[in-house]
Amino acid sequence: MVDLRKPLPPLAKPELSSAKVLGSREQGLREFSFSAADFERVRKLIYQHAGISLSPVKQDMVYSRLARRLRATGKPSFAEYLDALEKNGGDEWERFVNSLTTNLTSFFREPHHFPIFAEHLQKLGTKRPIKVWCSAASTGEEPYSIAMTVAETFGANASHVSIIASDLDTNVLATAQKGIYPLDRVDKISPERLRKFFLRGTGSQEGSVAVRPELKRMIEFQRVNLLEPNWPVRGPLDIIFCRNVMIYFDKPTQYKILARFAPMMQPDGLMFAGHSESFLHAADLFKSLGKTVYALAKPK
Repeated sequence: MVDLRKPLPPLAKPELSSAKVLGSREQGLREFSFSAADFERVRKLIYQHAGISLSPVKQDMVYSRLARRLRATGKPSFAEYLDALEKNGGDEWERFVNSLTTNLTSFFREPHHFPIFAEHLQKLGTKRPIKVWCSAASTGEEPYSIAMTVAETFGANASHVSIIASDLDTNVLATAQKGIYPLDRVDKISPERLRKFFLRGTGSQEGSVAVRPELKRMIEFQRVNLLEPNWPVRGPLDIIFCRNVMIYFDKPTQYKILARFAPMMQPDGLMFAGHSESFLHAADLFKSLGKTVYALAKPK
């Protein structure tokens, strides 16, 4: 390189027409048998293990992603794969969840949040440690965008800021920790930021860029399942980025997670959510400041 992360609700019954299509026309085109009952079983298991509420229209997505696991494990059908998973899943549970996790991200996604974040950092200043949690880090673009904003705000005096980046999916976390991306992933980053925060690949790594080591050192990557009873992350937190992950949870699960966020936050802490996420059902916990930015409803 050279310079330049409640009980199961009733599941909707598939429409008869969808079940017929699944059981006849599409089955003839598929490598593995995949019934409506198999799909409902997958929905139940992913909800129980990751809190993800799969839409009834996600049948094709589920088939294409889990078919890879059937090939890898040598199972001839979804029914046998799911039987083995429930009986003695072991490490396969992690691969099952990873397969069904969507990880769409980009650098400085939802850019309106970052000036607000920078302003809050300036307000907090340098007199005490600042702690940021990026709770859906995916392949790393979001935590590195956070780190770049911190570096631009405080310059060489950013050692008091710690960033924790977590995700459920261990595969994307591995990519995030490497911090190496194809050039098209950074095409919307300004030339100034590219020169300051990235190294350009040469030789076998030509066509890629790597995050500079000093930026990577600002971030601690951890696997965190937001549905697990114990999180390795500890407060008090000044900022939580929880963007575009709550959409995969139902409202009771969202509330449960938000109820755990609230006591971890500083009284003047901020939480950033995704553009399509709203927490009106948790108004007793968080109040909207506009632009999908939230503060504690009742600061401690």
